[in-house]
Amino acid sequence: MEFVTPEDLPAPAGYSHAVITDPGARLVVTSGQVGIAADGTVAEGWEAQTRQTFVNLGIALAAAGSTWAEVVKLTYFVVATDELPMIRSVRDEFVDVKHPPASSLVQVAGLFRPDVLIEIEATAAIR
Repeated sequence: MEFVTPEDLPAPAGYSHAVITDPGARLVVTSGQVGIAADGTVAEGWEAQTRQTFVNLGIALAAAGSTWAEVVKLTYFVVATDELPMIRSVRDEFVDVKHPPASSLVQVAGLFRPDVLIEIEATAAIR
């Protein structure tokens, strides 16, 4: 895979502007994951929900035969953008920071439950 960050675009904050997958790579697309544990417990606060969301994404990726190293795109849905530095910090615990995935973030009015603050989808390319 090739992670592309052209010089004539603004410097990204921990993501790549584009990712070129290898020929023949199989794509894994997750559903949006949130900060709810398998037992139904909702993590308290932004950092705990963000971390649980990334843990849940890792579980979904593994179940599909993929790893964080193969993630080429993350899409975030958040109810507020005040916590972006913390979200990026937690993200960096999971992704390859030398070859970060492409990324989109959308602020939404709300998610499927009022106590859910963040939802993330991942796309991976299995080599």
